[in-house]
Amino acid sequence: MVSYVVAIPELVASAAVDLSGLASTLSQASVTAALPTTSVLAAGADEVSVAIASLFAGHGRQYQALSAQLGAFHEQFVQLMNAGANSYAVAEAANAAEQRLLAAVNAPAQALLGRPLIGDGAHGTAANPNGGAGGLLYGDGGNGFSQAAAGAVGGRGGAAGLIGNGGSGGAGGVNAAGGVGGSGGWLFGNGGAGGAGGTGAAAVGGFGAGTGGLGGAGGAAGMIGRGGIGGAGGDGGVNTGGFDFDLTAGHGGTGGIGGRGGWLMGDGGAGGRGGLGGNGFSVRVQSDGSLVLDSGGAVAGTGGNGGVGGAAGPIGTGGAGGSGGAGGLGGLYSNGSIGFITSPDTISVFSGAGGDGGIGGNGGDGGWFLGHPGPGGPGGPGGTRYDGLDGRVTVVQISGNPGADGNPGG
Repeated sequence: MVSYVVAIPELVASAAVDLSGLASTLSQASVTAALPTTSVLAAGADEVSVAIASLFAGHGRQYQALSAQLGAFHEQFVQLMNAGANSYAVAEAANAAEQRLLAAVNAPAQALLGRPLIGDGAHGTAANPNGGAGGLLYGDGGNGFSQAAAGAVGGRGGAAGLIGNGGSGGAGGVNAAGGVGGSGGWLFGNGGAGGAGGTGAAAVGGFGAGTGGLGGAGGAAGMIGRGGIGGAGGDGGVNTGGFDFDLTAGHGGTGGIGGRGGWLMGDGGAGGRGGLGGNGFSVRVQSDGSLVLDSGGAVAGTGGNGGVGGAAGPIGTGGAGGSGGAGGLGGLYSNGSIGFITSPDTISVFSGAGGDGGIGGNGGDGGWFLGHPGPGGPGGPGGTRYDGLDGRVTVVQISGNPGADGNPGG
């Protein structure tokens, strides 16, 4: 574990000067007190007075000896502080020289190739969402920008150079896919994680509960390294209530594919988790017998499928398949249902069907020379239904089916 220390050499040197002045003051006070405390005169010629004077004089001499030891320790401490201040100053000067040298070396490569020789790539921004590439010799790729605008795909993670890790992909906006993770260093380095898919759009005007965005694929490793983890799929869209509902809530997005392991050695990246299916809409029975529809859809959304695990290199374990997303909840009052009045005395309410769980992602292939296949991801649980109500209200209930588990890799 690395600790980070911030030191200002000027302040350390100033503290050493203050401590040195304090030592001088204490030493002078000790010298002034030495004679009266080490040569105590007896109050009388009797043996008791002589013994008491000798005792106090002994205490004085012991204090002077201890004071001398403390003074020597204090002086050593001040010397160490001065040496530390000098070391910090020398290190800062050396770092500044290295930075100037590094800037001089990187400038031609940046101008000719668009990337430095040594250094990390810049992180993506709203104007330039893709992460910058790392240094050709050494450096990690920059992370992609996470989008806020609807439909905007997350920024790609920057690629590493010879040695370094790929940058992570940014999250997608509403309904949009996450960014792809950057590739790891050509010689050594892990692929970057894929960005999460955006949440599906909410229904507006009775239509358009959106499917969650696809999770970004994990970046591939270079010669030696681990593939990046696939991004999670976005959750399915919900409905805003009132009459802005869709008959089907949004489905969860599929998880991103795990990145390939190093082409010489390395494990594949795990597939991303599937997004959650959107919940069904709610029904409230008014005192006059009318029904009010709240948020959701008559049928809850299906959970997203898990991402496929990345394949390993010749030596390595395949990535695990991503877990399928849970189906949306269906039911009265809290989740989803649809209903109608069949007679003045009867209200038939069909409990909203719970969404099916997403299918688990298949595991990645293991190394052909030495390794194990990745396990398949578990299927997502089906959405549950509402149980309750009797009397004037007849309830028909449907639960979602769980998703199938993914197959292990080859």
